[in-house]
Amino acid sequence: MLMELIATFALGFCAAGVVMLLRRFTSGRLPRWSTPLAAGLAMISFTLWSEYTWFSRTEAGLPESFEVVTQHEHTSIFRPWTKLTPFVDRFSAIDKNALRRNEQVPGQVMAEVLMVARHTGNARLPVLIDCPGTRRADLSDGMEFDEAGALVDADWFQLTSDDPLLKTVCAAK
Repeated sequence: MLMELIATFALGFCAAGVVMLLRRFTSGRLPRWSTPLAAGLAMISFTLWSEYTWFSRTEAGLPESFEVVTQHEHTSIFRPWTKLTPFVDRFSAIDKNALRRNEQVPGQVMAEVLMVARHTGNARLPVLIDCPGTRRADLSDGMEFDEAGALVDADWFQLTSDDPLLKTVCAAK
């Protein structure tokens, strides 16, 4: 976020410098207010570009084995244009190559969900998906498994049959 702020100010200074040079070469035919106007427009344009392309740039940087499961589109009353075209400010993805199955417990798949947010750090959440039961359990330290490898005394969250995480994990081979 700090680098983005620095880049925004640097772009504003560069735009102002270009307009100042143009004013000098045109012998002052451009109005004086064109310098701060150019700086402001450059900074606003860069900020909008950065917000609206963050998801596609971040997704492109993921390894090929990762698949985006969910996206959160952000809207804000303080940014009225986001009501018309919201932008993605966080998403979750899974590494399909890292899915683990236990043959003794058919239908259950262990996955690690990568949660990526624009202005906060990334988080990894290990989960166990029960495909036939359409449910999910978040795994944490101290969880117990029986001798067959089934999770004991888990807090299961019921999922809908069209849940994107459930569909993606259960469809992966």
